[in-house]
Amino acid sequence: MAKLTKKQKEAASKIEKNKLYTLKDASALIKVVASAKFDESVDIAVRLGVDPRKANQMVRGVVTLPHGTGKDVRVLALVTPDKEAEAKAAGADHVGLDDYLQKIKDGWTDVDVIITMPAVMGKLGPLGRILGPRGLMPNPKTGTVTMDVAKAVLK
Repeated sequence: MAKLTKKQKEAASKIEKNKLYTLKDASALIKVVASAKFDESVDIAVRLGVDPRKANQMVRGVVTLPHGTGKDVRVLALVTPDKEAEAKAAGADHVGLDDYLQKIKDGWTDVDVIITMPAVMGKLGPLGRILGPRGLMPNPKTGTVTMDVAKAVLK
């Protein structure tokens, strides 16, 4: 086995090997033990005790971090003309319909999220082959297909 460095020995001395830490204690300990010159990341494994083969026990979800991920999200709002002002005011980077549909057909996918209305999904459906593999296809389950466009853009 490789030798431990000074920093690794110091960190190991602060951690009790067979003790179970609560989430609060563990997060405080991580901050004390951190030694790198960059922002370190932490992986958390949670045993939920569910059987993924059973449909009623599937676990899926999305978590929004309280301070975000640090990445600027570029939002495209594909809305009818009467909702364009609402989407712009909410902070969408690109707002429109037919011109952006044509740009997407031509291969433009320089956005992170596409938000649209149920009435527009008929026009957007044929673009599923382009948007689907990139994870950009709007979906009512994720909240990107809604009549309240301003609320969806703010998320």
